[in-house]
Amino acid sequence: MARYAIETIGYRRYEWKCHSYNEASKSAARRYGFIYEDARALVIAKGRNRDTAMFSMLDSEWPLRKTISTLAGARNFTAGGRQNCQPA
Repeated sequence: MARYAIETIGYRRYEWKCHSYNEASKSAARRYGFIYEDARALVIAKGRNRDTAMFSMLDSEWPLRKTISTLAGARNFTAGGRQNCQPA
């Protein structure tokens, strides 16, 4: 999707947002080359703040990230084909 957003549509910035407690999603964002920006309390869910971790990738960073994402592809899955949730 990053390739489509940056190369085809021409977005200059691509974002990844997830719950700040979701370690698997945060690890995946880092493996794909997203840079951590901040965690914010963006919404109230079930009566409490839901902190959202925010990552981004700029179009100027994309050429290197594209290479890293391609090389990291195999690391995103275990030998059994399941998603690898271990930190990069």
